Amino acid sequence: MKLFLKVVVALVLFGGGIYLGKVFFGRSKNIPAPVPSYFNGDGASASDSAAMGAGTVTGKIFEIKPGHSIQAAVGQANPGDLIRIYPGVYHETVYIDKDNISLQGVIENGEWPILDGEKKMNDAILYSGNGTLIENIKITNYKGNGIMGQAGNNYVIRNNWIVDTGVYGIFPQFGKNGLVERNILTGIEDAAIYIGMCDNVDVRFNEVYGNVAGIEIENSRHALVEYNYTHNNTGGILAFLTPGLPIKTCFDVIIRNNYVLNNNTKNFGAVGSTVSHIPKGTGVLIMAADDVTIENNIIMGNENSGITITDYTNAGVNHANDPESEPNADRITLLDNFMDKNGSDPIDEIKLLMKMKLSKKGLDIIAVGGGEGSCILNPDRYVTFGVDKYLTCKASDTHAVKTYLLAKPVAPRQTTVAEKGKMTYYGVCSGCHAYNTRLVGPPVVMVQAVYKSNPKGIVDFITNPVHKREDYPEMPPQNYLSPETRQAVAEYMLSITK
Repeated sequence: MKLFLKVVVALVLFGGGIYLGKVFFGRSKNIPAPVPSYFNGDGASASDSAAMGAGTVTGKIFEIKPGHSIQAAVGQANPGDLIRIYPGVYHETVYIDKDNISLQGVIENGEWPILDGEKKMNDAILYSGNGTLIENIKITNYKGNGIMGQAGNNYVIRNNWIVDTGVYGIFPQFGKNGLVERNILTGIEDAAIYIGMCDNVDVRFNEVYGNVAGIEIENSRHALVEYNYTHNNTGGILAFLTPGLPIKTCFDVIIRNNYVLNNNTKNFGAVGSTVSHIPKGTGVLIMAADDVTIENNIIMGNENSGITITDYTNAGVNHANDPESEPNADRITLLDNFMDKNGSDPIDEIKLLMKMKLSKKGLDIIAVGGGEGSCILNPDRYVTFGVDKYLTCKASDTHAVKTYLLAKPVAPRQTTVAEKGKMTYYGVCSGCHAYNTRLVGPPVVMVQAVYKSNPKGIVDFITNPVHKREDYPEMPPQNYLSPETRQAVAEYMLSITK
C-alpha cells in the first residue's frame, strides 16, 4: 500500500510539472524578464562567495528578430544583459564567453525561435561564461551539440526543444551549480542530457526520447535526477565513471521519481563510443559510480533489464588504461521502485544469467562484478540477479535532500592565459578525446603520436579539420575559439601524460 501511495504521489507531481511546463511553453506576448535563479539548498562551503545567479537581468534588453544576428547581440552585450529572441529561423552558432548573459526565446501563438544548423554547423550554443541562462529555444539540425557548456558555473538551461543535434543535446561540462529542467530532447546519437565532470546539478522535469542515452551523469558529483520522463531511448538513465577523463570520481547521485519506460530503441551511437556498447532495452545503468541511490521510479517495459549495476570488467572497459579510476560500483542504494515487464528480450549474456537462476522471467535488477557496501529494500518484489550479497538498507527515502544546488551562486572561475589550454581541454576536448581510451574521437596519445612537437599542426587541424579516418567520425571545426585559445589547448594536449 505504501508503495502504491508513493507511485500515486509521483504521478501527481510529475503531471503537475508537465502542466506547468505547458503553461510556460504556451505563454505569448509581453514576456517578462526571466525570474532570477537564486539557488536554494544546503551545502555551500565557506569558500563559495556570492555571485549573480543565472537570469539576473540588471542591464539592457536586446530584441532580436529574424534577419538579425544573435551572436552580434552577444558581442554587444555586457554582464547582466538579456537577449530576447523572437520567433523565426536563425542559422548560426552562438558563443557566449561573458558572464551573466541571458538568452530568452519568445514563444508567440505556438511559434518558437529556431536555431537551425542545416546539418552544416557543428554547435548551436556554446557558453563559457558564468551565470548563463538559456531558455525557450528550439534547436535542430546541428552536427555536434545543441547546448554545450565549457566550465561555466551557475547555469540554467530550461524549456528548450532540442531535435537531432548530433552527438549531444544539452552538455554542461566542468561546471558547478547548474539546473537543467523542462527540456524536450530527441534524435541524439550519444546522450540527450549529458552532465560531464560537474558538481551540484539538478536535472528535473525533462522529457528525453528516441536517443541513444536519455540522461547521463558522467564523472560528476552531487547530482539529483528527478521527475524526468525518459522513454524509447536505447538506455534511459545512466551514471558512469568513464576512465581516461581528468575527473576520476562519480558519486552522490540520486535518481528518483522518474518514468523510465520502454527504452528499446536500436543503438545508433558512433561506432567505438562509450554509449555504442549500451544494449537496447536498458532502463537504468550504473557503471563504476559510487553512492548512487535509486528511489521511487517507475521502470517498465525495458527489454534488456530494468536496472543494471556493473564494474569495468563486466562492461568490457579496460581498467589498465586508467588505474586511477576505481573500477567498481560501491555503496549503491536500491530503495522502493515500481518495476514491471522488464527483461523480456535480453542480450545473450543476460539470458545465461537467467539460466543460472533457472528462471524464464526477465530480470528487473542485475548486479555483476565487484563493489561493496550496497543495499536493497524489499528485494522479493523484483526479479533479480546478483543482489544476494546486498544488505538491507537502513534508509527508506531521500526526502532530506531537496536539491543539490547551492545556497548561493558560486564565484566565477578565474583563469589565466596559461590555464586556458587546460580548461579548454576539460571543457571542449575531453568529451570526445580521453587520454588513452577511445570515446568519440581518437585518444590523446594517438594525437600526440601524430603531432609530437607540432602544436601548430593541431591548431591548423582544429581550425579547418579534414576527415582522415573512416573509423572515426568527422571532427567539426573549433574556429569559434580564439587563436590564443587554440594555441593553448594544442600545447596542453601535447603535454598530457595520463
